[in-house]
Amino acid sequence: MKNKRLKIARIERDMSQEDLAKAVGVTRQTIGAIENGSYNPTLRLCIEICKVTGKTLNDLFWEEPQNEK
Repeated sequence: MKNKRLKIARIERDMSQEDLAKAVGVTRQTIGAIENGSYNPTLRLCIEICKVTGKTLNDLFWEEPQNEK
């Protein structure tokens, strides 16, 4: 499942994938893979991404049940 909320949070901070990757210590490809849903990050990485974007784990990574979308 694509993570559009992460992409939006990153853009709201005026950050490229490369900027976010450097801030959390991963490659740009990792951020791209998280955003397109092909990689599930570790909890530690999720927390780092939240710190940098100013969002919570729920804001960025909690999946809503299908019937609530």
